[in-house]
Amino acid sequence: MPTTSAENTLPLQVHDVGFLLDRLGEDCHPLQFLRELTQNAIEAISKTPEKTGQIIWDVDWPSLDLGDHPTYKLSITDTGCGMTGEEMRQYINHLSSSGTIQASDGNYGVGAKVAAATRNHAGLIYLSWKSGKGSMIHLWRNPGTKQYGLRQIQRPDGTFGHWADLDDLVKPEVIGEHGTKIILFGNSPEQDTMKAPAEAASPSAWIAKYLNSRYFQIPDGVTIRARQGWEQPRTNTDVNLLRTLLGQNVYLEQHKGSSGTIELAGARVHWWILKDESAIGSNSGFIESSGHVAALYQNELYELVGGRAGQARLQQFGVIFGHRQVVIYVEPTPPEGARLTTNTARTELLLNSQRLPWADWAAEFREKLPRAIASLMEEIASRASDTDHSKSIRDRLKAMMELFKVSRYKPTQSGPLQIAEPAANTGGRLPRGDGGPGKGGIGGSKVSGGGAVGGIYSAFLKADGQSGSEARPDLFPKVVWVSVKDGTRETGEIEDKAARYLEEQHVLKINADFRVFVDMIDHWLDIYTKEQGPLAGLREAVRDSVHSWYEQALTETIIGLQALRGSKEWPTNQLQDAWSESALSAVVMQRYHPFNSIKRELGTKIAPLKK
Repeated sequence: MPTTSAENTLPLQVHDVGFLLDRLGEDCHPLQFLRELTQNAIEAISKTPEKTGQIIWDVDWPSLDLGDHPTYKLSITDTGCGMTGEEMRQYINHLSSSGTIQASDGNYGVGAKVAAATRNHAGLIYLSWKSGKGSMIHLWRNPGTKQYGLRQIQRPDGTFGHWADLDDLVKPEVIGEHGTKIILFGNSPEQDTMKAPAEAASPSAWIAKYLNSRYFQIPDGVTIRARQGWEQPRTNTDVNLLRTLLGQNVYLEQHKGSSGTIELAGARVHWWILKDESAIGSNSGFIESSGHVAALYQNELYELVGGRAGQARLQQFGVIFGHRQVVIYVEPTPPEGARLTTNTARTELLLNSQRLPWADWAAEFREKLPRAIASLMEEIASRASDTDHSKSIRDRLKAMMELFKVSRYKPTQSGPLQIAEPAANTGGRLPRGDGGPGKGGIGGSKVSGGGAVGGIYSAFLKADGQSGSEARPDLFPKVVWVSVKDGTRETGEIEDKAARYLEEQHVLKINADFRVFVDMIDHWLDIYTKEQGPLAGLREAVRDSVHSWYEQALTETIIGLQALRGSKEWPTNQLQDAWSESALSAVVMQRYHPFNSIKRELGTKIAPLKK
């Protein structure tokens, strides 16, 4: 039997390491280097006897004050285990070191080199002290060869080498016997590396904002500080200061009204309701201070979405109102044998190389919605001042519901309804109504179709048909008019759009502040005020009529689109486009029919007000 040995295999070699690094760097998030260098520093501190230490992101003041090209250069300093010159030459000049070496010397592996080196062609200068002795190296991208590596340094004695000894005059005050400082020079000596990248939030505190919202909790024994307001005079310590980073958990616990944990299939959900206080907005510059959703893994946050994207994700989890106060972190708990990893950019988690099942988790969370979150939504919804138009709209549409061709029922052994025998289905494929996570139906995530065309579904009720149950209990969506004025809509939500349809909850949120509705109300108020003078209740009567007719137009659109669900020509993504905020805004842009319908209705409503 043939044996294997090292001589039997020719090792795979990389012809152009520079090209490989540049290609990997393109996949990195523009701010990923902050995470990679911070994580290296945390691991270096964990290797010290004390296992406690400091990490400081700051301006490299010496290069600003004394350099040939005085400009702001970003630096990170830690009080970790440090490295000798020879150790830096050996470890940092390798794309990835062995697991043992990484564990004992701060994990200077592939992450920091790819994320940081590819964005700093002029170089990363490492100043490191170990056992009281300092050394320096310069990792750069050679402008001639385009290759990454250690730049030769001329030593004071005239010799050249890839590392050199350091005078303690350049040692940061925070470093004693051991520690490391890294200076980021950017792509040229003139580049300001303290300047926030275009993708960064909060330009004056971008480092604090990113790291605070990246780490769920700063490890015990580690203090991280980051400079903000550096362009202000150094004497102005109220603005130009080093901010201590908290991590999201400390902030959430300090500002919560309530919190809890829910176990789902394959995940644990941590939720918080923040107090309705000024901190929600005033602290947004340095931490994620208002509602958002993220995945939690090994003390770090992934796929964090706030703002409008966060509102959409929270609504998927059943949080229809109160987005700015609710925070949800999903911590995957995969079964034994499953692989939970990150993508190259460390922005997403992958479960068995697939994206996380957000829709399934959201559906299960909706079913187990915490009472505290439900109460918050009920309290905010109660502020809505609009009249309920559902009954009048149902009455108007009652005689023509057959035209929508959407009434479908699924036979069961003992359902509460009587339905016709299975007949051809005019609406195409229909959703499975199981209601379980990921299976469509009322309780499921995305409705993806299923079941044969026609099949066991029927189109109309029949007095003496077989037992059945509704596949969707109510074809009419629940309608809620929302407005910034009464606190039911947050600024930025459905901004300058007519409405938003929440598919999973079958809820239609209509923006009462949309200019089409406001203009129509103002138009009729102006007409009747000029004709009749000021009348008590006039504004309420006009608003009620205008809202009622536009609500009907939007409701009919949602009901009608259900008839297309599941057909081959109308996949889920196209249906979602059809009821998107932009599409629903287009629905109400007509004028002739609403104008005349509102005119007729107001004629009967205004007469009693004159008395």
